[in-house]
Amino acid sequence: MKIIIVGAGFTGIQLAKRLIAERNDVVLIDKDSDTVAQVANRLDCMVLPANGNSIKTLEQAGIAHADALVAVTSSDELNMITCSLVESMYPDVITIARVRNYDYYIDANESDGEPRDSRHLYGINFMVHPDVEAIEAIVNAVEHGAVTEAVDFEGSKFELANITIEKNSTLDGLTVQEIRKHTDKSFVVAFVEKEGVAMLPSGPTLLHAGDRIGFLADRDDLQSFVELCGSELRVFHKIAILGAGRIGTGVAEKLIKPAKKGILSRISTLKKKINQQIVIIDPDDKLTQAAAARFPEAHVYRGEITDDSLIEDEGIAAFDLVIAATHNHEKNMIASAYLESIGVKSTVCLITNSSYSAIARNIGIDVSIPLRDTVVDSILSHLRGRNVSGIHTISEDGLEIIEVTLPEDTKLEGKALKDIAEAGVFLVLLISRNEDESYVIPGGNTVLHAGDKLAVIHDTKDTQHITEKFGVQN
Repeated sequence: MKIIIVGAGFTGIQLAKRLIAERNDVVLIDKDSDTVAQVANRLDCMVLPANGNSIKTLEQAGIAHADALVAVTSSDELNMITCSLVESMYPDVITIARVRNYDYYIDANESDGEPRDSRHLYGINFMVHPDVEAIEAIVNAVEHGAVTEAVDFEGSKFELANITIEKNSTLDGLTVQEIRKHTDKSFVVAFVEKEGVAMLPSGPTLLHAGDRIGFLADRDDLQSFVELCGSELRVFHKIAILGAGRIGTGVAEKLIKPAKKGILSRISTLKKKINQQIVIIDPDDKLTQAAAARFPEAHVYRGEITDDSLIEDEGIAAFDLVIAATHNHEKNMIASAYLESIGVKSTVCLITNSSYSAIARNIGIDVSIPLRDTVVDSILSHLRGRNVSGIHTISEDGLEIIEVTLPEDTKLEGKALKDIAEAGVFLVLLISRNEDESYVIPGGNTVLHAGDKLAVIHDTKDTQHITEKFGVQN
């Protein structure tokens, strides 16, 4: 594919790196000449120092032959105008815009609760909102007891849970193949992460305390695998949210007024009724006033979470969970680590990107949510191909999961998984038949057919090979 990216900030650069690694033809545009000079030395692609909303610049970049344009500058308006400009002159090019103004996003994606065609409004095929992606990731972590980072598969009862093996747990010192002696539940070990490096394991792979293991299993069995790793799923009665901005209040909205598939139904893994107390803390007077009016069920306080008197007066040290969701990610990490050190049982922390994940774990944070990585994954899911419905990054520069539907002309028609297997390269985690939308964990004798939907985990360095093997269509 030929893809033009407008905006050479962190997201634009990370997106370009991933696409270049997949052997796509990438052009990166940014108006800052210093940024362009630095990026040109780091990336193997064309980098243009120019305004991305100029049709002359876009034509110089090859928009006439491009498959997609992604606008990720710091300006929502510039991103939207650029996409609209491309749509008006090159309507066959897929346009994707990152927007941070929630009003734009709501207008483009909802109309009285119903989906709306954003292309009709703005000439944009897909909008990606960082805050929306972050809210979903945080709530997902809370639903899983804040002891695991988990990946959901739409329409599936299965989840992939990333769980840390604790000291003296059942798994400490076992090999992957020995796990089956300790559980009668159906599962797949999708990956093992050691010292920040994730890999596809084999049967003899040895497990140790501190390793993180990816269990794919029925969500109703999640608790048993958490216990195998030496932890437990927790029910949160007292929750403090740090930050009354868009992300903090978005999380509060889902916790206080959950949808049918929201936190109360999903935490029912424990089959217990939850009586929650929600506290929101922010130093901004205007934000706290707005939050107090919006959430009369919650206790809203204006102040700094590092204020010992506030912590003592409100008994924050005795809370079950703290969610650090401010836009100051360093502050999130410091506050989370401090609160865990004085007694808070669990913490979920919003961080900049996955390069901070290992640091967050080392200072005691239970779950970290890398904001920029969630945005990149969302964009990639729209770029990989027509038959790709999802992308999930497992670790930076490591593993990812691709959800792909086999095309009609697939070369894998009638072949069994054992006949196409490549040890250490990929693993088919789930399969959904065309006539039966429910997912199942496949075996070596499972035969593939056109129309099958697969969830495949693989090393990102092999992405091009995987897209070719499974017939990803541009």
